[in-house]
Formats: sequence, C-alpha cells, structure tokens
Amino acid sequence: MTSLGDFRKDFDILNSGDYVYFDNAATSQRPRQVLDAVSDFYKTSNANPLRGLYDLSMMATEQYENARAVVADFIGASRPEEIIFTRNTTESLNLVAYSYGLENVHEGDDIVITVMEHHSNMLPWQMVAKKCKANLVYMEPTEDGTITKEEYESKITDRAKIVAVGHVSNVMGVTNPIKEIAAFAHSKGAIMVVDGAQSAPHMHVDVRDLGADFFALSGHKMLAPMGIGALYGRYELLEKMQPFLTGGEMIEYVTREDATYAEIPHKFEAGTVNAGDAVGLAQAIKYLKNVGFDTIKEQEEKLTTLLMEGLKKMPYIKVFGSEDPAKHCGIVTFTMEGVHPHDMASVLNDDHVCIRAGHHCAQPLMQFIGAGSTARASVYFYNTEEEVEIFLDKLSKVREVMGYGA
Repeated sequence: MTSLGDFRKDFDILNSGDYVYFDNAATSQRPRQVLDAVSDFYKTSNANPLRGLYDLSMMATEQYENARAVVADFIGASRPEEIIFTRNTTESLNLVAYSYGLENVHEGDDIVITVMEHHSNMLPWQMVAKKCKANLVYMEPTEDGTITKEEYESKITDRAKIVAVGHVSNVMGVTNPIKEIAAFAHSKGAIMVVDGAQSAPHMHVDVRDLGADFFALSGHKMLAPMGIGALYGRYELLEKMQPFLTGGEMIEYVTREDATYAEIPHKFEAGTVNAGDAVGLAQAIKYLKNVGFDTIKEQEEKLTTLLMEGLKKMPYIKVFGSEDPAKHCGIVTFTMEGVHPHDMASVLNDDHVCIRAGHHCAQPLMQFIGAGSTARASVYFYNTEEEVEIFLDKLSKVREVMGYGA
C-alpha cells in the first residue's frame, strides 16, 4: 500500500522544501504522472483530434475520447456524451447560463442561488436575470455556513426555473446539502446546477445520486493542468440546447445562410480542442482514485484539526465557518485583528508560506459575514503535519513583524 509520503514524492515542486503550499483551494499541484501524460501525448500523438484520417489524428482522437469516458465514470454520468470539455468551471457555468438559461428563463421567473457562491456561479445568473427580467433569489446560510431546510424551502418556490449552488463553499468549506436541495428544486419544476469545483478534488461524486442536472468541475484544482475543465449535463437537456460557441468541428453541415450542428457533445466543443490537457485530467483522476477519497478525507481532517486547534490558541484570530474541522473540506478562512489579510499573506510569503488573501471571488459572502477580505489556508492530501506547524509558527509572529509586539 502506497503511503502519503510516497505520493508526496511525485510532486517535484513540493520536494524542494522551499515552500509550504496552503493555497490548494485556488489550484493544486501536479504529480509527475500527470505532467508525463501530457508530455507523452505531445511526444507521440500530437495532431488535431476528430479531424484527420491519418494515424496520428486518430490516436489523438482516441486519447481525447478515452479521457471523456474517464471523466464520465469519475462523476457517475450515464454516458460519455454527457461530458463536455471546457476550459474550467467558469466556462462551464457560463455555457449553462447562455445555452440553457437564456432560452428557458422568462420574465417573472426565479433563479435561486446562495450568497456563498463564487462569482463564477453568480455573475452568469445575474446576467440571465437581467436579460430575461427574472428574479435572482439568494439563500443565506447560518453563521457556520449551513443552508438549512427551512431556508431552501422558503426560497425555492413554484416560480423557480434554475437553482444553482456550489457543492462546497470556497470560503466556508461547508458541503451543501445538494441532494436534498435538488430533490426539492425538482419538485418545484426547477433544474439543479452544481458548481463542483471544490468538491470533485476531495470527495466521491455521483451526479445522478446528487440529482444534478448540470455539474461543473475544474481540472487545475484536482491535480490536472490549468485550462481544462468539464461540464456534465443530462443528455435530454443537452439535446435541446443551442451551442454556446460556434465555429470549427461543432457543425454537421454549413451553407451560406444556415448551419446544422454536430451531435452531443461535439456541438458544444467549437474549435481545436485541448486534447493534451484532457489526457492530463484523465491521468489526474486515475491518480486520485489510486490515493483514494477515504485517505484524502482522513488526511485533510487531520490537518484541518491541527490548523484550527492552533488558530484557537491565538486570541487575535477569528475563524469563519463551523467549529467542526470535518466540515471544512480542508479550507480554513480567518482574519487577524489589526492586520489586513494582504499584509498577513505578504509577511508569510517572506517565509515561503503560501496562503490566499482577499475576497476569494466571493464578495457578497464577504459582505454577508462582515469582512472586507479574509485569509485562507487550504490543505490537500500531500500536505503534512510538519507544514501545519511551520505555518502556525510563522503566523504567530506576523503581528510582531507588523509592529504590534509579541
């Protein structure tokens, strides 16, 4: 059985010992196996997929479509055709907003989201609501980040056409009750859109069990290269949708006046596709399966517990979200009395400790919790207890560096 220490050896950037990398909610590091898979694609199979009748092109096509099948299996899609490759979660959610939202939301309808959403799952729905003269309704969490049954049942009414919720908050770390919200949304005739950017890297996902009609993920948060993401959509919904982008490869036949479009999923993948990084995403998924989500969860909870226990010993620190480390999905967001999060992050950077500081693309949530900005430390399975101790030690000295005394 491979130990976590052995897995860590696969990450060259971590093995130098130069950095404590606690910004995993923003982007993860990549293991050597993923980098090699991408490199091997370009060394041995580099050609334009889906378009050539020569061997290299057919090899590229095979690898690209195999990657699609890997993603479909990973999240429990009914068939590979329900997976659309995109650049990231942002593009995936915009695709749903433009191709489904603008066609199916009408004046007076409701689009229901939470105040905790990443801007990528908020701005597209603001756009749809404005263009369609619909209402954008916000569900609000309790202090620990929970969306209660009473809250979602009061906000999702018969007027709702779309309910869009992040599976895991990128600030609070809370896992939202997607299955329950989806069931209630469906009972009101609405579809369920899930931002899975923060859940897919950390837990087993079954889109059909969740009741997701659409589910978006980003490869770069789950060991894969930047620039590759995926959107799951129920086949019967995708069939009825018009393409988000038009151009090469996504057509069946074009005349001077009109065009007919390719079958799903290629209808939504205009232009030359990012096959190399799709191969990288497939390899990342295989790597995560090898580590195992039970192992990932156990390590993240252990590290989060150490983090939160250490932060509690600093009276000038305020931690947001649940007091239960198991409910943080490796994300700990906090503020330090008298010190701006940007200054905190800058001082920590002098010691090569990497955290996130700012509004985390969730400004309405910052307003809701009464913080202009916060600091965020986020761990992954390859982080260590020693790194947590280093982080806590360096953090405890920030106020002294800033002139507040010991």
